[in-house]
Amino acid sequence: MKSAFRNGYFFTLSRSLNPNIPSTLFALHLIPPHSPPSISSPPFRSVSPIAFMAGGEPHALPPLEKQFEDFRAQLEESGTLRDRIRAVVMEIESTTRLIHSGLLLVHQSRSTPEVLEKPKTQIAVLKELYNRLAEIVRESPGRYYRYHGDWKSETQTVVSLLAFMHWLETGTLLLHTEAEETLGLNGSEFGLDVEDYLVGICFMSNELPRYVVNQVTAGDYDCPRKVMKFLTDLHASFRLLNLRNDFLRKKFDGMKYDLRRVEEVYYDVKIRGLAANGDSVEKPAA
Repeated sequence: MKSAFRNGYFFTLSRSLNPNIPSTLFALHLIPPHSPPSISSPPFRSVSPIAFMAGGEPHALPPLEKQFEDFRAQLEESGTLRDRIRAVVMEIESTTRLIHSGLLLVHQSRSTPEVLEKPKTQIAVLKELYNRLAEIVRESPGRYYRYHGDWKSETQTVVSLLAFMHWLETGTLLLHTEAEETLGLNGSEFGLDVEDYLVGICFMSNELPRYVVNQVTAGDYDCPRKVMKFLTDLHASFRLLNLRNDFLRKKFDGMKYDLRRVEEVYYDVKIRGLAANGDSVEKPAA
């Protein structure tokens, strides 16, 4: 409105200065300028994840959501299977504790049959548990090593205990095939991993120095010679393997110190004249 009066004032001033200006132009100057029509923005509408083609038919976007939906289903299935595996592994761990507690009596100068009586009853339990574990893993063919870490440590402990029991009875090493047979494992479907077996044997050698010391204390002066010969042969066999700088290599290096401790006991007994004459064992090269 103020703009219209301002235009009229300037036009009147101009007309007084120039009376030849048409009067119709004065009317045009009095008309206030029209504001442009307001453009209202349309209301916001959510965009549907389904696009429409030219013909009006729905067209799905790239299958990103379907991919992650498949991932979710696979992870849930894997998690359920892993929970079942861990439940069995916990039972295996509990059984190994019973076996280990029974074998500790060997350091108290008990007779070997007496020491092995209770641990042997748990072997059947271990066999049944490993059969259950194999059945669960077979539900996911080709993924043995995906879940292998869930029972790896427990299996290494099982092998060490079985090998120690076998050595107490026979004085020889428990072979890989014998360990599989004891646990009821099938090498083609669900077998005993070679590395788990070797680590378990290394664990078993850790028990021998303590066993030797306690046996000598109990008066068995021939025990160091037997254990020394066994560990010497075992250490030489391990040296045939090309071991890298991993966990197995570290455990093998520990076997060298187990052998050295047994050698010290043996030579101490030998120097004191307590060992039987003629039972000499050549000291291996360091």
